[in-house]
This record gives sequence, structure tokens and C-alpha cells, in this order.
Amino acid sequence: MNMDAIFKVLSNPVRVQILNWLKNPETHFPPMLHLPEEESGKGYVCVGVIHEKTGITQSTVSHYLNLMKQAELLSCKRIGQWTYYRRNEETIKKTAYYISNSL
Repeated sequence: MNMDAIFKVLSNPVRVQILNWLKNPETHFPPMLHLPEEESGKGYVCVGVIHEKTGITQSTVSHYLNLMKQAELLSCKRIGQWTYYRRNEETIKKTAYYISNSL
């Protein structure tokens, strides 16, 4: 777990907002139309839908999601032409534990 990368991700309010939205994707995003049924309900959200909600450029959203993936705060799955992201709850729990016990 790279805490420097995690803290860099968390230093940006848009990236934090994306993490918040992905905590309860069914509340913040429409149903994922192209997601196979076996992946439904697992928290995956398409890049394009995240882009629309943020209101920032597609390239910036892609960059943010890549940083979050590299920091292991998100995992992704490519299905057909679409890429879906969801939170990596294990890393988020470890980060919370680190903050509460080491800082």
C-alpha cells in the first residue's frame, strides 16, 4: 500500500467526491445498461457515467481514475468497449486503520 499515492489522490476534492459517489453507486448513478447481469450490484460504474457526473473533461476524469487505480483505491474491469470502476474497500479500510493508528 503506497500511502503517498493514496494521500495524493485524497488531496483533490473531485477525486474524493468520486470515491464518495462510488460508496453508494446505486444512489448516485443510473443503472449500468451494458454491465452483464453477473456483475450487476457489485458497485461497478462506467467511466462515461462518472465523466458526465463530474462535469470535467473526459481526459481529466480518466487521469483521476487512473491515479486512483494506481493507488489501489479503485479496481476496474473492462467489458467489451466499456471500462467500469468500483471502490477497493480493502485498501480504504487499511488506509483508515493506518490513519487512526499511525498518525
